[in-house]
Amino acid sequence: MDQFIEPIAGEMGVGIEQVANTLKLLQDGNTVPFIARYRKEMTKGLDEEQILHIQQQYQYQNNLLERKQTVLRQIEVQGKLTPEITQAVMACTKLSQVEDLYRPYVQKKKTRAGLAIAAGLQPLADWMMACPPQGDLLQQAAGYVGPKVKDAAAAVKGAQDIIAEHVSDDAKLRWRFKDVITRTGVIRTKVKKDSPDEAKVYQMYYDRRERVTAWASHRIMAIDRAEREKVLAVSFEYDAPALLDEACLMLTHGRATVVADQLRQASDDGCQRLLLPSIEREIRSELSDKAQKQSIEVFSSNLEKLLLQPPLKGRVVMGFDPAFRTGCKLAVLDETGRMIHIDKIFPHPPVSRQAEAAAKMLELISKYKVAIIAIGNGTASRESEQFVAGLISKNHLAVSYAIVSEAGASVYSASDAARAEFPDLHVEERSAVSIGRRLLDPLAELIKIDPKSIGVGQYQHDLPEKQLNQRLDEAIMKCVNRVGCDVNTASVELLTHISGLTKASAQSIVDHRNANGRFTDRRQLLKVKSLGAKTFTQCAGFLRIKDGDEPLDETAIHPESYPAAKSLMAACGISELGHPEAVFPAAAISGLGIDDYTLADIQEAIRQPLRDYRDRFEGALLRSDVLTIDDLHVGQQLNGTVRNVVDFGAFVDIGLHQDGLVHISHMARRRIANPYDRVSVGDIVTVWVIGIDKEKGRVQLSMVAPAGCADGN
Repeated sequence: MDQFIEPIAGEMGVGIEQVANTLKLLQDGNTVPFIARYRKEMTKGLDEEQILHIQQQYQYQNNLLERKQTVLRQIEVQGKLTPEITQAVMACTKLSQVEDLYRPYVQKKKTRAGLAIAAGLQPLADWMMACPPQGDLLQQAAGYVGPKVKDAAAAVKGAQDIIAEHVSDDAKLRWRFKDVITRTGVIRTKVKKDSPDEAKVYQMYYDRRERVTAWASHRIMAIDRAEREKVLAVSFEYDAPALLDEACLMLTHGRATVVADQLRQASDDGCQRLLLPSIEREIRSELSDKAQKQSIEVFSSNLEKLLLQPPLKGRVVMGFDPAFRTGCKLAVLDETGRMIHIDKIFPHPPVSRQAEAAAKMLELISKYKVAIIAIGNGTASRESEQFVAGLISKNHLAVSYAIVSEAGASVYSASDAARAEFPDLHVEERSAVSIGRRLLDPLAELIKIDPKSIGVGQYQHDLPEKQLNQRLDEAIMKCVNRVGCDVNTASVELLTHISGLTKASAQSIVDHRNANGRFTDRRQLLKVKSLGAKTFTQCAGFLRIKDGDEPLDETAIHPESYPAAKSLMAACGISELGHPEAVFPAAAISGLGIDDYTLADIQEAIRQPLRDYRDRFEGALLRSDVLTIDDLHVGQQLNGTVRNVVDFGAFVDIGLHQDGLVHISHMARRRIANPYDRVSVGDIVTVWVIGIDKEKGRVQLSMVAPAGCADGN
């Protein structure tokens, strides 16, 4: 392990001790959230992403070392291992470099070179590659004629096949060509004849040339998909003749030889048939891998921001699931998200009982003191918004509404978890509950849904599923544990993502809660079936107990730090939690033996014991009136909610049926390289209308104020 620590620390720009301690904590079975939150004194404050990176880099370096050792053993078995080869392999920093060095020693059976070697032509190829200054090639080749070689010409051809593969397998030549093509080459896309792209989805790529290094990740994803769909042909353009000359020069070292023409033919064949196509595939593969990783990071970042949207605390919410023919489903939820009423109205065609629907809504709003209406953004959403906005305006209601993404609501509503919670409700009624809860507590509700169904990804169906799922799980883990949860109200789905808990142990907590009543002390978790001391240590700090026997159970202070917290409070004369202006004199702190990181966390918990991590972010944009595309004009200023962020910009909900697009070029006056540097999912942003396409229902937006307006950009 020690040999990996220094390189990882150097690459990350952190201390060797930080990396060493982190790896030790991980190997001892501690979870990433636990280490990040409760072992800061050992990691010097590394966050979850840094700890994950250390974990991943250590695993990569381990795999790299194992592969190096395997390759060296395989070469040694062949009797070809030299100190130079060992040194070259051990100096590699990437798996691809190790594979390139191993390429000449891989046993090849069905290649042309492999067949020639099997026919005994390797010595002839070696003679030719020695660049003999004199001699007769055909005379040399005649000595190899036999059952597997019909004549001297066939022997020469076989030897050239061996030489061609030798050229292709030369690691230094591969690295040189790859570098040149990557730096100077161009990728060109052309539309195929009889292309199936009737909707012109890929029209911008029908004839496009761009430097290899200039292709943005989202465009790589687009041309990869178009190529799979047989819409585009993708090719490289570069100075191939110059590379062919360089390959031949490396083969002959500039020496004059009687087999110069045959070596040139073999070298050109090795480059054109084997080396260059292989390098092109490798570059395309690396570009695709990079684009996929970028897209996964986009998805992960968007999901994280979505899950960390602040909850609407202390308000009664009505979930409104819009529909035409089957009616709009209503779900009234109390301040904790408990469903207290289900109903249905028909304000839209073909039934159109609008007066009856209005009366029912007014009755429910009055009876349950509804403060906010959460309207799903699916079918009939804008019509429902007009109905609700009209109701609020006409009756002068102190009620607001928000448009809530329905993405994944139908998936959850038909799930086993939803059926278990609401066995007597129809799927659409469960959807209304889910829509309301998404506004009331986004994290607690969205955690129940497969993140790939939430709709904040980019080319997500083209991404490697294993890597995507792992990264999304990491994002969920980080969000859930930064927020924590009430152990007496949390769902199994939420508890499953708490540090140290599995689905089985989460279910055990819920079962224990159902059988024995609410938890009143964190220590009672030790009585839960299959939850031992190790698991308790990992999870306890993230599980909160409100109005319990121990006031500290309501905070993020870990039980292991209770003695330190109580000593600090006593030394500072603080008798209870919740003192925003509490002062902690240095004289009182000295001698308590509390490290600086733990001390800071305890002080924060004493000052603000109920502070929610999500409070630092912007909440939902609440409205009371409706907007149509006919209300818009170029230059108009609006406020909107960022619904999705992609490589080329952001989609912003300004109250229309279709989100408006802020292209990356309109996010700031200066050029920016990454939209994520400017906005995140859930942000409320000020935008200006710069383009309206009423026929397609599209609106172009800018975050840059028109001349004369100050925008901070």
